[in-house]
Formats: sequence, C-alpha cells, structure tokens
Amino acid sequence: MDPLPRKTALQRIRAQKVFDALTRRYPDAHCALDWSKPHELLIATILSAQATDVGVNKATPALFRAFPTPAAFAQCEPSDIEPFVRTINFYRNKAKAVVESMKTIQRQFGGRVPSTMDELIQLRGVARKTANVVLGNAFGINDGVVVDTHVSRLSMRFSFSKATDPVAIEGDLMALFRQRDWCVLSHLLISHGRAVCKARGNSCQEDRICREYCSEGKAAVKRKRSISLRR
Repeated sequence: MDPLPRKTALQRIRAQKVFDALTRRYPDAHCALDWSKPHELLIATILSAQATDVGVNKATPALFRAFPTPAAFAQCEPSDIEPFVRTINFYRNKAKAVVESMKTIQRQFGGRVPSTMDELIQLRGVARKTANVVLGNAFGINDGVVVDTHVSRLSMRFSFSKATDPVAIEGDLMALFRQRDWCVLSHLLISHGRAVCKARGNSCQEDRICREYCSEGKAAVKRKRSISLRR
C-alpha cells in the first residue's frame, strides 16, 4: 500500500460515530461465508468473486467433504472439482485458481495457509480483497480493509472516500478508522449495504443512520421536505 492519506481529527471523529452507530445496529456482523478452517475460507473467498455468498455456501459443503485438506485439492485437477462449483459464475477459472493456490500452499508453505499479505497475494486468484478476508477472519490480523461493492458504495455515500479505485478506497478507510476495527468495519458496511443502503431501491429516507450520515439519505430527506413545502 502507498502511504495513507491524511485525515483530519474531525473526519476521524465523524467516522467513529458512524462506526459506533453501525455496531449498535449490527452487533453480530460477521463474515457471511461458511468455513471451519483457513483453507476453506480462502477457497470460499476465491469462489465468491462476482458471485453471491449464498450461492457459494450452497456449493462448498460437498466440496469440502470431498476434498478435506489443502493436500487433497493439490492432488486433483480442476476438472475434478468443477462438478461441485458448476453453479457459481466463472467456475472453470475459479476451479483452476483453487487447485493452483492449494498446490502453492503445499509446495511453498508446508500445507498451511500463509498469514501475511505478501505471501497470500502470491497465490493464484488472490488479491488484496481476498487476502484481507483471510487475514482478518481466519487469523485475526487487521492488515487492511475488505473493499467489495457494498463497501465501495457506502464509502462514497458516507463521505469516507471520493475514490472509485478499491485500493484508494481502502487507503481512505484505513486512515479514518482504528486498525483494530478494520476487519469488522467491512462486515458492518456490508451488513448495512445489504439491509438498507442498497444500490437500487434503498430505504435511506426511512433509516436514521442514513438520514444522519449518508449523502443519499440526506438528499432524500431534502426532497421530501421540498415536496411538502410546495403542497
């Protein structure tokens, strides 16, 4: 990562207020992917790119039963696991990424999922987003912030970032929030994005957090007031 952008004390105080409000709203926010071992989370996250967590969670139980260890995945061919992930977008490419990443884990890391950013991004199919998911949730390491479509959208609406590039958005979030909160921050923003602040058909106007902190929510309230005044 490049050096983090500078943020004012007022920006960080406001960010903390949003964080606290979301924490009260979603006290159980957590990773929506089902997993029990680090390599399962890594594989599930690779499969989740441009796919839904629900769809991945439907496919992975049988997959993990058939191939219970990194070694089992490393010894097979992509065609062996394709039938298990056929319902997931781009399943052929993802099957290749899963097998190649597990082979690298076996060959270079003694069959254990590595626990550093530099090592994880050496694996096929793994960039910062996937690595942050694994580090934060499997190892409790806050090395960065997971930036998906929900986090990107809410970062703009909550005025955390004006960037469109995920790495730049991540830098803004890392500069605004305490490092110990980076992992749960993504879960909170994703929870709110799924429940309220959606790309379409959002209910910002009715939501207290959005009315107070979200640009879309404030705009909706202003439009409603303007219509009322004209009547």
